Amino acid sequence: MSHAHESNLGRIWKVFGILSVITIVEVIFGILKPESLHMNTFLSMNLLNWLFIILTLVKAYYIVWAFMHMEGEKSSLRWIVVSPIIFLVAYLLFILLVEADYIFEIFKNSTIKWNF
Repeated sequence: MSHAHESNLGRIWKVFGILSVITIVEVIFGILKPESLHMNTFLSMNLLNWLFIILTLVKAYYIVWAFMHMEGEKSSLRWIVVSPIIFLVAYLLFILLVEADYIFEIFKNSTIKWNF
């Protein structure tokens, strides 16, 4: 028996479109830097940076979902692949927030001056 080859051209264009739209939104926000997002902070980081992190994670998830063919796998395999990444991203965000705030406070409240 021969299997009929199913074209994935439409799916590829859909993935390309979704990833392109997200990237274009990121670029537009990066160029315009809306003051409402750039000057307001949440957990020691401005909202614009949070938006970039969230959009990048959405793109990364969609790339894994589409190009690593995770949508057709069992739920247990998907969790085995995705859970270490979720833990790593959460850990890196924690380090980013805690250490960046610590460094900022050291330079802000001490005699050490910004020399870079």
